[in-house]
Amino acid sequence: MAEQLKREVKEKGHRGRGERAVHISGDSVSVAEMDLATPISDLLKATPDIHSDGMEPSPKESTIWPQRGADCTLINKNARESMVFGRSDTILVMFYVEHLLPFLFPFYQPSILEGGRAWILEMMISSPVFRGATICQSSYFFSLARGTANGSVLWETVLMQTRDAFGVLRSALQVINGSGITEHLHGAVRIMAGIMQVQRFEIAILSFNNCQAHLNAALALFRQLLDSPGAVELAGASSSFNAVISRLGPSPWILPTQSVQVPSAEQAAFRFSSTLLILDDIIASTVLQEQPTLYEYHRSLLGNIDGNDPPIDLEAVVGCKNWALLHIGEIAVLDAWKQRCKRTGNLDVIELVHRATAIKDSLEAHLTQLEIDPVIIPKEGSSLLDVFTPNYYQQSNTPANQSSLVTRVWAHASLVYLFVVVSGWQPASLDVRYHVGRIVELLTHEISPPALLRTMVWPFCVAGCLAEPAQEAHLRGMVDALQPPSLFGTVRKALEIMENVWRNRDAGDAASRDLATCFRSQGDLVLLV
Repeated sequence: MAEQLKREVKEKGHRGRGERAVHISGDSVSVAEMDLATPISDLLKATPDIHSDGMEPSPKESTIWPQRGADCTLINKNARESMVFGRSDTILVMFYVEHLLPFLFPFYQPSILEGGRAWILEMMISSPVFRGATICQSSYFFSLARGTANGSVLWETVLMQTRDAFGVLRSALQVINGSGITEHLHGAVRIMAGIMQVQRFEIAILSFNNCQAHLNAALALFRQLLDSPGAVELAGASSSFNAVISRLGPSPWILPTQSVQVPSAEQAAFRFSSTLLILDDIIASTVLQEQPTLYEYHRSLLGNIDGNDPPIDLEAVVGCKNWALLHIGEIAVLDAWKQRCKRTGNLDVIELVHRATAIKDSLEAHLTQLEIDPVIIPKEGSSLLDVFTPNYYQQSNTPANQSSLVTRVWAHASLVYLFVVVSGWQPASLDVRYHVGRIVELLTHEISPPALLRTMVWPFCVAGCLAEPAQEAHLRGMVDALQPPSLFGTVRKALEIMENVWRNRDAGDAASRDLATCFRSQGDLVLLV
């Protein structure tokens, strides 16, 4: 049944679209115009009850995942049976949970008492959308770990699995479009989580040509979820976010004492995926020189304006405190305003400096406080469960305890970004040299292990683009030390961008250069995340 479902999804996915060339070269994999399926953002606008080939969907085509609760009613025996794990899938699932996820998100260490990472396993079991997106990642990285020699066969397998993931996402979106997001709240969260998984996989293999489409799709789903009935009545995005969390419902499993209720898989998935989405949106805005799409939600979702903890904690997932990325979003808004004024010929430089000064003062105050605050290392475990915490016996070396160092890297890069927006390309500026030097020093001597560099690619690239010639060899060495290269694709992409800037350091257009121009030199929207 599983093979039959896969064949049907692939056959529908192949109809009405052409296949394009795939190229494999050297240690890294690059994909030329990987048009695996219709962009997901287009699917959100699709006619609800008609497939792209113009045929009416049959009942079997519409029943694509086992649904939960009253929000989902389309269930099919074949779909249920397709979720049974074979031995190979079991190995890939556990490889993802035990090895790949900690590598991709080393700062993500959810409490055992809140279910830990169990939600990922539950999502894989219950959701073909999420399962397909994670299996293709796991298969690829598992093959790399085994040292598979036949790259062509490996890549064809990855393409097939990715097409399957696209096909299921496409069908799932059509179901939601047919009846509205409110009736499929759990399903919409699974789809959003699946899109973010596909996005992360494509970025890992340096396929950026679908980034914009997938980002737009995830942003559209996120907005629809926050604006869905039951959430929209509450004032503020923070309340709307919490209302969605509440409506996703608690886990049916409660500890025997009845004192702790573990979040449901969809609640955990929504919180995790929303965190990644906000990060991607902010980084994309620095490339596009546009206001972040979710900027209006930033203060309520990332700030503690009401005195409570913010609904989204970036530090818990990506290792950077909320305030640093909030400021990057504000600088992106300032840059977008500057570009609009320049196009219309009415840029007020005094106003530009006034706005930038407020951001600079706030950033420097936070950074100073962070540098003087002592790093708090967790105490030795006081209960049995503490023994099961990752790296319990080496607490001082865990990535989670380095978030203050990571945040300092992001903060220094934010200030460099701000200086470029206000003053233009001035790599010889004393301020720029100071902050670039601090980033290089932190990454070289204080943050460990060096592999954590892959979680700070954007600040690394910002520093590298404005580095002095004497620092070039050291920055190259930092990248070359990360082996195998195929596991650190985004870091190498950042080095490509930096090398391009270094080659053109004395070009005639250097004075008009900015960071967005550097990021865009590689073509498609390059998300350095």
